[in-house]
Amino acid sequence: MMDVKRILKHLATTQGRVNRTFPHSVLNTIEHAIADSETLHCGEIRFVVEGSLDGAPLFNGQSPRERALDLFSELRVWDTQHNNGLLIYLLLADHAVEIVADRGINDKVDAATWAQICVQMEQAFRQSHFEAGVVSGVQAVTQQLVHHFPANSQLGNELPNRPVVL
Repeated sequence: MMDVKRILKHLATTQGRVNRTFPHSVLNTIEHAIADSETLHCGEIRFVVEGSLDGAPLFNGQSPRERALDLFSELRVWDTQHNNGLLIYLLLADHAVEIVADRGINDKVDAATWAQICVQMEQAFRQSHFEAGVVSGVQAVTQQLVHHFPANSQLGNELPNRPVVL
């Protein structure tokens, strides 16, 4: 069944809104937070913000979780030597955050931990604290990765740190 309210919200979320919410300065801050994080553990973090869904995904009711799983694959976050990739995905129109972690991480960190981090980020976003919300989310993810995947100087940076804006 189509959710007309959600469809209208997505249609109203323009690329301009995404660019105003995540200007280059904010993207740079997020990129540096990810780079700093990755010096402390051997995980690989990607952040993706998407303004809205369009076309078939929107009209078929694709969930933020389903979209995050698609992007996890499309961006090859799973393609790391130690199965230690992690995606933080924000669907701006829904103010929804999803964390998708590769099997190496999921074996050690349960879904409830990721869900709690997502809720904290979503609370910040409801107050229009997008930069702080993402940075605090990266820091919360970092705490988990440091605990389970301490830094290993032999591992290089396998995935780009630059946020992806769709």
